[in-house]
Amino acid sequence: MQGSMDVSSGEQTPLGAFLNRIMQRSVLTADEQQAILDLPTQTVHLRGKQDFVHINEQVAYSCLVVSGVIARVGQTAKGARQITSVHLPGEMADLHSAVRPIGLGGMTALCPSTILRISHGAIRQVAARFPAIAEAFWRDCMLESAILLQWLLNVGRRDAQTRLAHIFCEVAVRLGRNRTAACQYDFPVTQEQLGDAAAMTSVHVNRSLRALHARGLLTVTRGRVTIHQWEALARAGEFDPTYLLADMEPHRQERLRISV
Repeated sequence: MQGSMDVSSGEQTPLGAFLNRIMQRSVLTADEQQAILDLPTQTVHLRGKQDFVHINEQVAYSCLVVSGVIARVGQTAKGARQITSVHLPGEMADLHSAVRPIGLGGMTALCPSTILRISHGAIRQVAARFPAIAEAFWRDCMLESAILLQWLLNVGRRDAQTRLAHIFCEVAVRLGRNRTAACQYDFPVTQEQLGDAAAMTSVHVNRSLRALHARGLLTVTRGRVTIHQWEALARAGEFDPTYLLADMEPHRQERLRISV
């Protein structure tokens, strides 16, 4: 078997970004990396607020986010929506659907977005051919489960400002922003959509954002988020990034390197 050298020359491509994401937690050989970069894809451009997978819909592909923000949503009998997760560029929005091809929730673009569709058949074939890739995909799904647990805690037990602060901290980490100083990133979602993610009305979101700004913690302007004081915002959001970073420690990488 070849060594675990990095061949992700497709680093700037969407599949290259996804490969970089899973290699933060998994050690893959050159052949395994190339197999991911060679997955067949279909590009789809989505309008803002466009639903593209419906609840309980049978699907034959998973979606890799190229640009924009994709959300998974649930809906009550009266039509009220709850955003249960958001997916950012470089992330696979529904990798789990390769083994459970019934939509766990609807999928919608929160803003103009581009995705790559990757057939379940291609995903299953590459996982069957390379067990280490199957393990990497499994680990990626477990990360999504860890994020879901925090989102459940967020809407169930935290107050309004804490909920929003937590979401903005999490998105910053997932986008790879510096966690030791001020930072900026694009997160082009509306206050109504933030409310759907945090179980708040848009009025309450607006009031809470103004309060966080008054405390000198962050500013949100036209989809651009500026975090002025990272540590203070993390405290305000009860944010501990361990659930996002726990399996990225060097000694864990070495253990996996030995196992392959």
